[in-house]
Amino acid sequence: MQIVLGKTAGFCFGVRNAVEKTEDELEKTNHVYCLGELVHNSRVTGDLEKRGAIFIDNIEDAKGKVIIRAHGEPLETYEKAKELGLEIVDLTCPKVLKIHDIANEYSNKGYYIILTGEETHPEVKGTIGFCNKCYIIKEENDIEGCIREFEESGLEKAILISQTTFKLEKFEYLSKILKEKLGDKLEIHQTICSATKLRQEETEKLSKQVDLMIIIGGKNSSNSTKLYEIAKKNCNNTFFVDSVEDLNIEEIKGFKSAGIMAGASTPQISIEEVIDKLKAL
Repeated sequence: MQIVLGKTAGFCFGVRNAVEKTEDELEKTNHVYCLGELVHNSRVTGDLEKRGAIFIDNIEDAKGKVIIRAHGEPLETYEKAKELGLEIVDLTCPKVLKIHDIANEYSNKGYYIILTGEETHPEVKGTIGFCNKCYIIKEENDIEGCIREFEESGLEKAILISQTTFKLEKFEYLSKILKEKLGDKLEIHQTICSATKLRQEETEKLSKQVDLMIIIGGKNSSNSTKLYEIAKKNCNNTFFVDSVEDLNIEEIKGFKSAGIMAGASTPQISIEEVIDKLKAL
């Protein structure tokens, strides 16, 4: 079996930065609090827990020092931490911080914020916290409600931004429809992470060239899920696994070529284990 590993597979800068700096904090003390999952990968968070990371859902459960994860947090979280006298180690991805700045700046200018993304995703929740008036769009059928809310808001201008891991193809499609309906009232800032964009483009290309595609990533990882959707569209034999334990050998036997891509939160060791498993066939 020919095995092709995507060049962009694995940790992105934001994730690598968050993991390495959390490890640095754990070198200084025997425990550190982290607000929410640091990254969407059970192996990574499990390893950090063994080293003393304490993952919490409420900022009030932290003591002394608390890590803000790569996905970011709403403004009120920072205010609450200050009120509680906590020391913040802010490991929010720089690309996400840029979106927070845009949302905050344009909200203060009186713009209505339109955000493409998953409403329940922590990054989106964090961005909403920097907006005065905001509407989340995931699918085309969300646009009608968005325009109605914008018109009822009394604001004259709107800006479209995106969750960093949103599917680029879908963003472009939705932005075109919104522009047609709102015209000069709408500004568009494409804020999808360049690493996400490159990973999606490579997955698109690779999935058209192989008989089998394996996407490695957490099932709760937005960017990994998008890779699976892209690959599945082009390659019927596409499998989404969290780790090598999820691979069913009987299902992947007999293929001549296999493409492997991994989400931004997938550690190198998980990728290597999958490759070794395929080589063993």
